[in-house]
Formats: sequence, structure tokens, C-alpha cells
Amino acid sequence: MNILDAAAVFAAGVAAGGINTIVGSGSLITFPTLVALGYPPVVANVSNNLGLVPGNASGVYGYRRELKGQRERLLRLGAASLVGGLTGALLLLTLPAEAFKIIVPGLIGIAVVLVIVQPRMQKWVLARREQHSPHGGAWLWLGVLGAGMYGGYFGAAQGVILIAMLAIALDDDLQSLNAVKNVLATVVNTVAALLFVLMWAIGRTDVSWAAALLIAVGSSLGGLLGATLGRRIPPTVLRGVIVAVGVLAIVNLLA
Repeated sequence: MNILDAAAVFAAGVAAGGINTIVGSGSLITFPTLVALGYPPVVANVSNNLGLVPGNASGVYGYRRELKGQRERLLRLGAASLVGGLTGALLLLTLPAEAFKIIVPGLIGIAVVLVIVQPRMQKWVLARREQHSPHGGAWLWLGVLGAGMYGGYFGAAQGVILIAMLAIALDDDLQSLNAVKNVLATVVNTVAALLFVLMWAIGRTDVSWAAALLIAVGSSLGGLLGATLGRRIPPTVLRGVIVAVGVLAIVNLLA
């Protein structure tokens, strides 16, 4: 990797860290960058996952104020993310690398639709719920489990899917839910990263540690910047950004 390549990977990491904190889909910047530089898709995916974990953590730190009072919710939904992330990472190591090209665009499309209809659907759900659950009930737990499987497998737009489900199921402001989304995405990416490191140690997968390190440093900086910017965005604008990123994600994956 020459200096220009390293600069490109670092810059992609900064952008991805910020986007992941605000919305999700940062992998749609770093993953294509690594592939364009000649890394095989699975190596790029694994290295990208490892590099984005510090950025996820910095985003959580940046949103720590919005996490107050949500401990029990995080524990419940975090368990689903933990199981889902591990399952998705195992699928990545066993299924054909081309499989996500068919599956992922459909999932992102569903997430974009959910974000668009979220305000009306949330009112409909809350009006028909006999007893409000501060944790979203069983269906949200299962949805977070599914999002975790998707995130452990590929990860791009995981945040779009999570924020859509959280906003529909939970009667809370979007910034607080965005903070929860950051924690859940961090759980998924961390458990997947630990599995990838274990598989690398026993020779079952390859990792570009140089690329992972550059993305890690860049995404950590981007995560903090994203938290500062994201907190100032009005809910309507934030929802619009989420939809725009989701549409771009589909276009990139189908290209």
C-alpha cells in the first residue's frame, strides 16, 4: 500500500465513522474503497469490520448523554445484537461471497420504506398497543436479532435498519434512539470482529491489518465528529438523511 492508497483508506475511514454515528452505512464508503484498491471482497469485508469497531465505540461515547436512563433497554436489545452478530459473522465465513449482492439491496430497501412511513406507523402501533413496552416487545427483539445477523454478515446500512425499527417500536425521540442504534451496532461489529480475529489466528480467513488500522484511526475521529454534528440535526432532517443514505446504498450495491 503506497502513501496515496493509505490516505484514501484513512479518509474513507473518517467519512465512514461519521456516517455510521449519524445514520449508518459507512461501510458503503470503506468497503468499495478497499475493493477498488485490489483487496478481495471477503478480505475487504473482514478488514473493514475490524477497522470500524473503534469508530463505533467513539460514536457511542459521543452520544453518551442520550444513553442515560436506557440501561435496561440496552441490555435486552444488546443480547439480541450479540447473538445476531455472531450468527451473521459465521454466515459470512461459510456462505458464498456473492450472496450479499442479492440479499442486501432488498433489506436496505425495506429499511428505507420503514423510515419513510415511521411516523404514521408508530402512531398506529402505539394506538393499538394495550400496554406500552419501553423495550419494544418481542417483535423488536427479534428484529434486532435479524439486523444483527445482517450486520455481522456485511454491515452496510445496518444502522438504517436499526433506526427504522427502533423509531417504529419505541416512543422516544430520534436522538435517543440514534444513541441506542450506535450501541447495538457496536455490539454486532465487536462480536463479529472477535470471531474474525479468531479465524485469522487459526488460518481460516485473511486480514489486511494495515487497512484495518487506517480505518480504525480514521473512523475513531469520524465517530466523534459525527456525534457532534448528528446531535444538532432536527429529526425531520435526520430522517431525510437516513432515507438518502439508504437509497445510495442500494444504488451502490446494484451497480
